[in-house]
Amino acid sequence: MKLMIAIVRDVDEERIIDRLVTHGHRVTRVASTGGFLRRGNATLLIGLEEEQIDAALELLRGTCSGADPKVHCATVFVVDAPYFEQI
Repeated sequence: MKLMIAIVRDVDEERIIDRLVTHGHRVTRVASTGGFLRRGNATLLIGLEEEQIDAALELLRGTCSGADPKVHCATVFVVDAPYFEQI
């Protein structure tokens, strides 16, 4: 099991969450702020199997908006999650 942590712009969060859920991913949203201008962000926690990582990354790439290629639309970390339980 892997945990994908995606920090996305708040203007993109609804669209990204909708696409991820539509494609069968479970997402937890955490409000966050950061960056130089303290713009609004959302941190998305996404539990994935290793074979789902590439598809989720493609969804993020295809959904994040950004007219300026110098501006990052998301920061993504993928870490091991050796234990997972829903209670």
